[in-house]
Amino acid sequence: MKNIISYVLCAILVLIGFPIWTCAAEEIPKAGEEFPNLILPVPEAASQKAYLGITEGNTFKLSQIKADILILEIFSMYCPHCQREAKDVNRVFELIEGDPKLKGKIKLIGLGAGNSAFEVDVFRKKYSVPFPLFPDQDFSHYKRFGKVRTPYFFFMRLKTDGTCRVFYTKLGSLDGAERFLKEVVSKSKR
Repeated sequence: MKNIISYVLCAILVLIGFPIWTCAAEEIPKAGEEFPNLILPVPEAASQKAYLGITEGNTFKLSQIKADILILEIFSMYCPHCQREAKDVNRVFELIEGDPKLKGKIKLIGLGAGNSAFEVDVFRKKYSVPFPLFPDQDFSHYKRFGKVRTPYFFFMRLKTDGTCRVFYTKLGSLDGAERFLKEVVSKSKR
């Protein structure tokens, strides 16, 4: 009987896990490549609209964010690594906003892969996230950039021609907010 249960559990794991394993075959935008110019809902909070430099409309494109550099964190409310990194990601935001050389030039946003607006709001409140977070409940955006694991960071230049050009990507831990931001600034100059 134990053998039958073991075989059934293995079969279920293979069937459930197969789509996850095949996700790795998708193309993730690499340094030098264009990132999809995602269309996101305009935040309700006036402070977040001001931070992004978005004044009108119901939606906006990434390229419309008023910044030279955009850091996009792909997270999930259910990801224990994302939960653990939230404090450091918040610290990165504080460091950027506290540095006159970086404030306004580098912006940070998050996209909740598979998360509803409610789930994103729970994450925002629980971890006191000060920067805009957006839901991607149906994974429609997530599928466009390679179905990455979380947390995953895309660093891109927002070009005047309306494109977003990736200059660096990172999976997982930041290894400290100060070090992370220093690395981003260094790579952005190349």
